[in-house]
Amino acid sequence: MTSTADTADSPWGEIPAHEVDAAAAHLRDVLALVVEHGPAHAALVVYDTRSDLARALAEGYRRNLPGATFIDFDTVAPGDVLAQFRRMASSDLVVLVQSTSFRLEAFRIRVELFKLGLKVVEHVHLSRMPGAQGAHYIESLAYDPAYYRGVGQALKARIDGASMATVDSGGETLVFASKLEPAKLNIGDYSGMNNVGGQFPIGEVFTEAQDLEAVNGRVRVHVFGDTSYLVNRPATPITLVIERGRVVGFENATPEFERLLEVIRADEGEVWVRELGFGMNRAFTRERRVNDIGTYERMCGIHLSLGAKHGVYPKPGFKRKDARYHVDIFAVTEAVYLDDDLVYIDGAWQV
Repeated sequence: MTSTADTADSPWGEIPAHEVDAAAAHLRDVLALVVEHGPAHAALVVYDTRSDLARALAEGYRRNLPGATFIDFDTVAPGDVLAQFRRMASSDLVVLVQSTSFRLEAFRIRVELFKLGLKVVEHVHLSRMPGAQGAHYIESLAYDPAYYRGVGQALKARIDGASMATVDSGGETLVFASKLEPAKLNIGDYSGMNNVGGQFPIGEVFTEAQDLEAVNGRVRVHVFGDTSYLVNRPATPITLVIERGRVVGFENATPEFERLLEVIRADEGEVWVRELGFGMNRAFTRERRVNDIGTYERMCGIHLSLGAKHGVYPKPGFKRKDARYHVDIFAVTEAVYLDDDLVYIDGAWQV
């Protein structure tokens, strides 16, 4: 419990000083172990002060990057920020601490920074996670290389070698009766990759069925992403009925969820199930949530996507210009099997 004294006149508002200390410790590991930033390279931190969490993370970076340049995004012209980016050398580091998401004309920040050969650590939509959610977010930044790299690589090996996958969501079963696409890793290991860094927190291995029509069964959903990219948790899990890779029915759906399906159907004709995500971040659980769906996506358990959009895995018949939606939904995850091997039980991966 946070004491009044801990937050009185605090520059971090509802985030107590000990959480800022924790953020600094976790970010020290992110800098050293994940993006491998060292004194030979420059660092630039672009931040804002619009939310408690943004101010707390900026302080964490100040403690770890005493020689870095810090820019308050709201006090300079966008052109000045772009000029700073372009003055940096390959393998220098840019950190973006954003209460919402910085807008720099048509400049897609992370993509363009990668083109410049820069390392990037991006924190977005921090204002969506007030109060205690800030502490959950800070905990999610903790980096355990043995866990993320060991379990992550082992999961990828099992996924890539499996001929099918099964998700038990507590009395309902969803079966992927197909080989899975080669799994992609978001585990804080960028060796052999073109780009170093990305959006934090990390912690996910994802794939999808090679044959999307081989996905059949029922799955209980405890959270879905709404049209504002926020976590929506119905009082009772929604049961989806899936046939040949498409949502064909539901039980216990809320009006908000029904509207979501209507929007997808209106633009895409039907509701496909695509991504099969193996979330690994142990800071987030079914009960310990944050509002931002892009952050909560790392939750330890299974998430799926609704809609035809999944640019990582091109499929015949899915035209990029027509595929508009990729909506994350989160399965009540009791157990997960790859072939006949149990790989998830009691809230943890078993590989």
